[in-house]
Amino acid sequence: MRVAIIGTGYVGLVSGTCFAEFGHTVTCVDNDLTKIKSLQNGVVPIFESGLEDLLNSNISHGRLFFTDDISKAIEDAEVVFLAVGTPSRRGDGHADLSYVYVAAEEIAKVAKDYKVIVTKSTVPVGTGKKIAEIINTANPGLDFDIVSNPEFLREGSAINDFMRPDRVIVGTESERAKEIMRELYRPLYLNETPILFTSIESAEITKYAANAFLATKIAFINEFANLCEVCDADIQDVARGIGLDGRISKKFLNAGPGYGGSCFPKDTRAIIKTAQDLGQNLTIVETVAKSNEIRKSAMANRIIEACGGSVKNKTIAILGVTFKPNTDDVRESPSIDIIKTLQEAGAKIQAYDPEGMKEADKLLDNIQWFDDAYMAITDCNAMVIITEWNEFRALDLEHVKKALKEPVVIDLRNVYNPEQMKKYGFNYFSIGRENILNNIKVLKAAI
Repeated sequence: MRVAIIGTGYVGLVSGTCFAEFGHTVTCVDNDLTKIKSLQNGVVPIFESGLEDLLNSNISHGRLFFTDDISKAIEDAEVVFLAVGTPSRRGDGHADLSYVYVAAEEIAKVAKDYKVIVTKSTVPVGTGKKIAEIINTANPGLDFDIVSNPEFLREGSAINDFMRPDRVIVGTESERAKEIMRELYRPLYLNETPILFTSIESAEITKYAANAFLATKIAFINEFANLCEVCDADIQDVARGIGLDGRISKKFLNAGPGYGGSCFPKDTRAIIKTAQDLGQNLTIVETVAKSNEIRKSAMANRIIEACGGSVKNKTIAILGVTFKPNTDDVRESPSIDIIKTLQEAGAKIQAYDPEGMKEADKLLDNIQWFDDAYMAITDCNAMVIITEWNEFRALDLEHVKKALKEPVVIDLRNVYNPEQMKKYGFNYFSIGRENILNNIKVLKAAI
């Protein structure tokens, strides 16, 4: 099949490349000519494991193309995907759909024959109908169908998620469109991937419901981590205990500094606003969003307390600035908020991240960046692990102890064993595995 992808951001680029790998002929469109030229040369502007190799393979096999000419892209396309950004609208938290609507108008202006127009972008319920209205107004005679086909890609493992998904959701009322979408995803039939056909509205809500539920699991386990800390329980034992229940599962039950990234924060805000506009209150989701913001602030304060109650004129080493490992995405990463709070409290920051420093540097001032973890921690008053990159899991602890000015380690991802860290002589603080209040009191008394 011939496919056009409007937008070469994270979702559009991964989806286009993977559809090409399925054997379809794919043309990706973007109005950023510099990005298009870069992609035509096989250079990927984002970090996603395996994506650049897969992209270049499909370019060389003549299945994947890039252009800034939308008419050229959709001229022969049977399916046109909208994969443009839907960021939070400044001031109210609603999803900004301006890019979606502009793309819909552009499609209507240049399309001449039947198209299946698919929203891959995360959009609020009712957007599909609005897109249909825009296209009918701009091109009244055009034969088309609207489909909602939300993505469920995890940054860092997006290619595997696309090639071996848990499910594919297709929202449409058109039998013609259903058959085309079945053919598009036919390569997944070998894996017996469930393809669920729903109404457009159900598909639109499913995406938000999934992200809101996963965000809820993260906020839930973080709050129980707080409880564990005041009663000498171990959150990792608790997480295992409930995660073995098939109704709950172990996924997304790792306590930490809160969720971030391009999806959970904006999607929880957007669905809250959508529900309110429709006269409904998503009380649980509202509480989750509030809990996550509190979490980020609490983690910064925890670092300050672990450093004796003040970080003024102290140098803090930050390991990890991306919101999760295996990506360069720092959007709404807990690290950004934590670093800014520490700086406001008078701390100097030395930092290292395997992939995210370039993007983080756009959001932060007065950071001294280093090329590896050991350089970043040298002569620091404390080391803080915020993102659980694999290379932080087996640091040479003797080296760490010698490099630090003070043996203070704050592990916000529970990478290390508390008993081992104490044997090495560290003042070690983790999440939900020890009585943090008593530990801080003991440390202050020693100081």
